[in-house]
Amino acid sequence: MCSRGYKRLFRVNLGTTSYKDTWELQKKLVDLRYKSRIPDCLLLTEHLPVITMGRGTLMQNLLCSPEELRSRGVDLFSIERGGDITFHGAGQLVAYPIVDLNNRGRDLHEYLRDLERLVIATLGDLGLKAEIKRGLTGVWVDSHKLAAIGVAVSRWVTYHGLALNVNTDLDYFKLINPCGITQYPVGSASRMVGRNLDMAQVADLLSDNFARMFCYEMETLEDVDSLIHEDAAPRTYGRGAPALGGAV
Repeated sequence: MCSRGYKRLFRVNLGTTSYKDTWELQKKLVDLRYKSRIPDCLLLTEHLPVITMGRGTLMQNLLCSPEELRSRGVDLFSIERGGDITFHGAGQLVAYPIVDLNNRGRDLHEYLRDLERLVIATLGDLGLKAEIKRGLTGVWVDSHKLAAIGVAVSRWVTYHGLALNVNTDLDYFKLINPCGITQYPVGSASRMVGRNLDMAQVADLLSDNFARMFCYEMETLEDVDSLIHEDAAPRTYGRGAPALGGAV
């Protein structure tokens, strides 16, 4: 039951995107959310091949040279989210919630656990029994890691998010020690169920679970341009008291 009532959520389907473009978009939306010009948002995308290195990355977890990555058409970025190194590419559903945690008690730890529960519920809808592992962030099925989670917070507004391997080519993960974890292999939902899955259907399941678990009334937008112009959002959306200091 949603004790705080239902709030508005914009779901934005971005299609296939370059990592850099979506990274810049997230930062613009974080600023607009902080200014209460937009409601919370859920961005959904598949990225062109890219490896990202979070704040906790150890360089020994990158198992090839930047030159080899370029030859394979894989971009490489060091970014501000938490966690270690991971891969994004076709067949992987990436979700970037832009959420004001001022309205949720400023509890980043609980937010991470909520994202894990979101993935577990979505995989359950696909007939898979997923779990977490003590001391680690992410979601596993039969000891195979299917989802990586890493977030950043600016003025208590979240960005970055989660990546769920649906039909992903897992060979790309041989270029890295994914999330710095070597004791568990990566996996994909399609391998677990024995068939390719419809990406749009999985995106719908995850979005619906997100709206239900976080108590939103969801509206789907197909055009993100109107969101990134302040003068296109004349109304304001409530938020809690501003956080002290800068990024968390």
